[in-house]
Amino acid sequence: MVPIPTPGLPYVGLLTDHEWSLVILLFGPPGSGKGTQGRMIIEWLQPQIPSISTGEILRAEIAAGTPLGLETKSIIASGGLVGDEIINRIVRHRISQPDCARGFMLDGYPRTLGQAEFLDEELAAKGMSEPVVVHLDVPAEVLISRIICRRQCRDCGAMFNILSRRPHIRGRCDECSGILIVRYDDREEVIRERLRAYEAQTQPVLAHYYNGFYCHIPGDRSPVYIFEAITHFLEPFAIAHAGGGKVSGS
Repeated sequence: MVPIPTPGLPYVGLLTDHEWSLVILLFGPPGSGKGTQGRMIIEWLQPQIPSISTGEILRAEIAAGTPLGLETKSIIASGGLVGDEIINRIVRHRISQPDCARGFMLDGYPRTLGQAEFLDEELAAKGMSEPVVVHLDVPAEVLISRIICRRQCRDCGAMFNILSRRPHIRGRCDECSGILIVRYDDREEVIRERLRAYEAQTQPVLAHYYNGFYCHIPGDRSPVYIFEAITHFLEPFAIAHAGGGKVSGS
């Protein structure tokens, strides 16, 4: 495991003169705050790269009532994780789009060793760089306490938290006055099963990346601390990306 790096851009010497595409993999269990950190990372990066959330893509399919959405809803409601074949198909299609030519960030993928190996093959086929891995690690009980307090607007999708971001009117969205609901995958029994499945399937994936550009960050710290740790780790890769894809070895 690579610790949070010390000052001095320690990886610049490893990024030799070659075309450098920036592929970021953002890991963290449900409720770890990776969605918030992901948005902050994209805003920080110049030039920006697209952020791809397999969860958001699947929720859009569920909301639209497509065959894929109905199949996915049944799996998630039972506490399971969506199978590799479905997820890999979605990812392959998305990262083949023109806006991903020089890089992208994946949130929530890969979740299994099979998905990681599939991504390795896709990146190699496209001539893209080795992924940069950010792992937010949060204790299970902290995650559960966070998630069961979440509420989502049924109409516009805005998110609230009855402890940390309460709506001005109880049960109503501040944005559109829609009704706030508990998402089916935010119920405690579903959360615990998802965390068990996540732990069992994701640990081999993290091990797959330990010898690469990997950084473990305690995700139960303040958002400011977490973001500073992430950007400190990402800085040399962002420099390579902004510099036209090349840096000089030291």
